[in-house]
Amino acid sequence: MFTGIVQTQAIVHSVEDREQFRQLTLRVAPQFLEHIETGASIAINGCCLTVTRFRLGITESGAEPVVQSEVSFDIIDETLRLTDLGDLKQGDMVNFERSLTLGKELGGHILSGHIHTTAVLKERIDSQDNCRLYLELDSQWLEYILPKGFVAVDGASLTVGEVTERGFWLHLIPETLAITILGSARPGQRINIEADQQTMTIVETVKRVLARQATG
Repeated sequence: MFTGIVQTQAIVHSVEDREQFRQLTLRVAPQFLEHIETGASIAINGCCLTVTRFRLGITESGAEPVVQSEVSFDIIDETLRLTDLGDLKQGDMVNFERSLTLGKELGGHILSGHIHTTAVLKERIDSQDNCRLYLELDSQWLEYILPKGFVAVDGASLTVGEVTERGFWLHLIPETLAITILGSARPGQRINIEADQQTMTIVETVKRVLARQATG
């Protein structure tokens, strides 16, 4: 389980594609892999992935050497089809969140890390103190997107703004833009969407009750 509070951004170090399979390796600051174990769950752009291997304390050469750690995941074709992870290439940045630890503050909302669909960023409006993003998605998922409700966008727990017939608006503060990859999001790109499970349950329950009443 996750909270949708993105902890940091990680960089795609390498991508290895085979038939209906991708191995993704990320590099991230060492503190974000403390006490990591093979088999642990990490949300990458909101998608729950299983750690297959890791290396801690790698020094990257350069004018100013930087210590990083490395973590790898295996991604199957179904996940690549349903999410934006299939679009990643070396050098891209991703949102990174370790799984929820009991006893810690829950700042967002409960997420499963199971992506429902992707939306397309259609419009971005920047101002001095915030940023507005307009996303469009398939109508079958839009019924679970409600004004002032929760939605996870590339793994970030956000509050829905205005909802239209084809999509919805997000209003992002500077902190969200700085911590997540949404700060560099540009029109045309795909973005992972996980609808709020409680909202989905309520909507589906109401639909079933109304259907029974209509046939009763």
